[in-house]
Amino acid sequence: MTTAYSATLRDCPAPAKLNLFLHITGRRPDGYHTLQTVFQLVDWGDVLHFGRRDDGEIRRVSELANVPADTDLTVRAARLLQAHTGTRYGVDIEIDKHLPMGGGIGGGSSDAATTLLALNRLWQTSVPRAELQQIALKLGADVPFFIFGQNAFASGVGEDLEAVELPSRHFLVVTPNAHVPTAEIFSDPELTRSSQAVTMTDFLAQNASTKGWPDSFGRNDMQNVVAKKYEEVAKVLDWLDIIAASRMTGSGACVFAAFPSQAAALDAQARVPAGWKSAVTASLQRHPLFNFAS
Repeated sequence: MTTAYSATLRDCPAPAKLNLFLHITGRRPDGYHTLQTVFQLVDWGDVLHFGRRDDGEIRRVSELANVPADTDLTVRAARLLQAHTGTRYGVDIEIDKHLPMGGGIGGGSSDAATTLLALNRLWQTSVPRAELQQIALKLGADVPFFIFGQNAFASGVGEDLEAVELPSRHFLVVTPNAHVPTAEIFSDPELTRSSQAVTMTDFLAQNASTKGWPDSFGRNDMQNVVAKKYEEVAKVLDWLDIIAASRMTGSGACVFAAFPSQAAALDAQARVPAGWKSAVTASLQRHPLFNFAS
């Protein structure tokens, strides 16, 4: 039987992110790592659809391989917002999955943030952005960034965010044949956990000196650990670095390089070896659902 929805929101984007650099600066007593990074939004992502239910039930109505509905971040996000606001509404959630899992590009986190933003509109709960970010932090360290909705210099565990202006450009993102569990990399004894703290001023100064190409700033402290453990990631880094300066994003496995135009990125993509998945994507200045919170 088809559910008659009281309202719907379809085609809600959940964009990916790239870490232009990622420094691990310490480890807290609770086991969480402190870090510094710059998050870059891009226009490649999953697409979510929401049907508001009047019976209060929250359901995921699409299949997602190896992700049970009860542990799905979108379902958990909906339940958190429902409990926080006391709304009587429920929702059916449908996910068109395009982003690779275990890629370090924030797919699950972005899906959760899009759920919070979309339901804030669909349920008419009007939760302010800062409050939504606090709810989002319960789901994972990257989720508040997507609620923040702007390219950002991040610190803490990733939740302390300052908006940063970044140049418009295109990226080639290559996905190795590897799934990298974030927890495994964070727990590796060889992971650098003592990078010296930097400031957004440091980042912007180098950005200016490189004429808007900030990827030469810093490094990804996780990259060497991942490359040693996962040969496929190392192969992609070696191959892409010949074409343009490349870097792994997040805890991997995706590797990216920046290009001044879509044509240049597409030209590089045409040379990607068979068997590797890839995408050409453009930078975003703001999350497409930015106006769903205030």
